[in-house]
Amino acid sequence: MKLDYKEYGKENVPLMVFLHGGGVSGWMWDEQIKYFSSSYHCLVPDLPGHGLSKHEHFSIKDSAEKIMELINHKRSQEPVIVIGFSLGAQILVKMLSLAPELINYAVINSALAKPMKSSFNILKPLFKLSFPLTKLRSFAKLQSKVLYIQEKQFEFYYKESKEITLDTFMQVMKENMSFHVPGQYSVTKTKLLVTVGEKEKKIMHRSCIELIQKNSNSTGIIIPNVGHGISLANPDFFNKMVKDWITTETLPNNIKEL
Repeated sequence: MKLDYKEYGKENVPLMVFLHGGGVSGWMWDEQIKYFSSSYHCLVPDLPGHGLSKHEHFSIKDSAEKIMELINHKRSQEPVIVIGFSLGAQILVKMLSLAPELINYAVINSALAKPMKSSFNILKPLFKLSFPLTKLRSFAKLQSKVLYIQEKQFEFYYKESKEITLDTFMQVMKENMSFHVPGQYSVTKTKLLVTVGEKEKKIMHRSCIELIQKNSNSTGIIIPNVGHGISLANPDFFNKMVKDWITTETLPNNIKEL
């Protein structure tokens, strides 16, 4: 598997890896790269089936293994930080279970951790019927608002929406909706920040709680007034929150700790 990635900052400083969500690619982290690349060695992969890695077959396990390989190739003696959103957060959880000592800090942002395999099987025909909508500019506009995609990033989003294949779309949905917390996740000593938006669906809140309960090194928070995508909706808030948590283990006053 070939994994395309972009690299920013200098070496021999802490390594920070950003894992995007489904249906987007590494560009979703543009505001984070502007903020962190002066102090961190930043890696931004395009996950298999997405962006410049669009021709690669997607699975959560294969993605996790490939990103761990990249980290081992690029890391120095400095700490490793991984930030994952949605599908990328599921991959991060898998990485933590496969290599419990690889990562020093992990931000698990909006990870679905309650399997919905039966729902996928029921909805599979509907997903196939609705897939052509993803090629429509009007539909992409509606979706971009749900995901807090900024106007300046919309053309990237729309271009990649048109490029995704039905096979990749169905595979991503299957992997996402079948995901469960691996047993080995509980033994990682990584410091974990698990977040969910206040306006996200109840299943996302239950997922956040499960991820907290299954690892004693975790801190869980609800971020107010936001749905699925805090790093895009309010990058200034997200960036400062992550930096403060990594450097001083402090969190914003207006969040609710679980």
